[in-house]
Amino acid sequence: MTTTDTSLAADIDATCRLTGEFTLRSGQVSNEYFDKYLFEADPLLLARVAREVAQLLPADAELLGGLEMGGIPIATAVSQLVGIPVVFVRKKAKEYGTAKLAEGSSYDGRKVVLIEDVITTGGAVRDATKALREGGAIVETVVCAIDRSPAGENPLADVALEVRAVLTKAQLDTARAAAQA
Repeated sequence: MTTTDTSLAADIDATCRLTGEFTLRSGQVSNEYFDKYLFEADPLLLARVAREVAQLLPADAELLGGLEMGGIPIATAVSQLVGIPVVFVRKKAKEYGTAKLAEGSSYDGRKVVLIEDVITTGGAVRDATKALREGGAIVETVVCAIDRSPAGENPLADVALEVRAVLTKAQLDTARAAAQA
């Protein structure tokens, strides 16, 4: 996928790429980390990301599924742009009150497009996909701000999920190289 905002990769990279030693959700250790909260907390940068995510949505999307926690701000911003309701998807169903996995509209029998911030191995997306499908949702696509998975690989092929990304790690690396040249 490609972004229509030609300076977005450079701005995201400059804002949220950290270097050091980081343990990712998958357990992998990385010498860099994309702190998505740094762009999600910036209203202008978040709006730019949301505009790009909106362009990648399937035409038949009925609900946006914002994944806890980083997917929620993006899904909310996209929802405001396109008028599609959002469902806030927890990592696990809460253990009190309504004990729901997802807060918001009913998703049973509806086409839910997941919204995530960063995908590396897709663990959180895989878990959410399985849980939503068990609840009757039709989940076929995830749109993410940053896809860190290896180029040409779909880390979610095992759950038949299409990954659409605003930016890939390769695009961010290119932006970084251009900025340092």
